[in-house]
Formats: sequence, C-alpha cells, structure tokens
Amino acid sequence: MEPMHLIVGLGNPGADYAKTRHNAGFLLVEKLAAQWKAGWNNERKFVARMAKVDCGGKKILLCEPQTFMNLSGEAVAAVQQFYQLPLGNILVVVDDADLPLGEIRLRPGGGSGGHHGLESVAQHLGSKAYARLRIGIGRKNEARQITGHVLGKFSADENALLEKVLERAAAQLECWLTAGLQKAMNQFNGAVSPTND
Repeated sequence: MEPMHLIVGLGNPGADYAKTRHNAGFLLVEKLAAQWKAGWNNERKFVARMAKVDCGGKKILLCEPQTFMNLSGEAVAAVQQFYQLPLGNILVVVDDADLPLGEIRLRPGGGSGGHHGLESVAQHLGSKAYARLRIGIGRKNEARQITGHVLGKFSADENALLEKVLERAAAQLECWLTAGLQKAMNQFNGAVSPTND
C-alpha cells in the first residue's frame, strides 16, 4: 500500500492569530479540507489539528501544528514518525515575506530563508529534503523587523488577491499529488494575476 501524503500548513493557533499573514499555511490547508470535505480533529498525541481524506486515489493527511510557529517541527516529526512517512511525501506550506503577495513558489527542499517554522521542521525531521510551498505575503518596507506586518491581518484589498492565490496554490497541491513535484512547480510557480484572465 502506498504511504500517505502529509500536507502541513504552518501558523499560530488561537483566535488572535486567525487570518493573519503568518497563518497563510493554515489558510491553505483549511481551504483544501473544505474542498475535499474533510473534517478536522484535535490530535493530542501530535499537538495538531488533523484531517484525513482520499483524493485521486491517494490517502492524504492535512495537519495544522498547534505548537506555535517556532515549534512546528515537533508536531510534524511526530506525525511523520507515527505514520512512517517518507520525506518525499511531506509538503509544508508557509508564508514568505521575501515574496510579494500574489506569488507562490514550490520547491523540493532548501534552506529556511530565516523562517522559524521551517527551521523547526528541518531540525525535528533531521533533513531539509521535504517539499515546501511558500506563499508570498510581501513586506511593507525593507526593514528586517517585520513582526507587526507578519502578524497583521490581510487588508480588504489584499483579501481578493489572497483568495486567487489560495485557489492557485490548492490546484498546485492537487497537481503535486497526481502528477508529481516537477510538473506542479513548472505549471503553477510564479505570480497570480489579480484580475481574471
């Protein structure tokens, strides 16, 4: 039997952080769960919200670590070890302030880019060789101190573009599941048009 695929959305739990830029990962896995009609459960043993679903003949786990961003790897590693998942079947969705809002970038591995959630995942998995989908949230200025921006909510103007981004990112992840990483990267990486084209 083929091992399950795990899609992890990174974010911070709790109402204070809901729909903030830093929770772009949560927003995408919640969109997938809604599209796939998957129900969420709180899994104490993983310190995560989990949803299980079948899509295109594949068994998929959706995961929202409830550890807070900087400790996300604890939950990801617990799920990976419990289900004995190969790293090639794991994809982590994360916000990226170095990409403009409207841009998505899927990669097979690489560094954290200073993102503490990705650092934690790499540390606990003992590897950087897991796929990651970065969702651009941009930055207001060039200052390195961007906490306020990252933890702020999307504006009304941004929300319209964000909805298109999440639609495209969801399609990209479905492509990853059915056709593989390379095709998903080639077909979907890049900027999302703010207008209907």
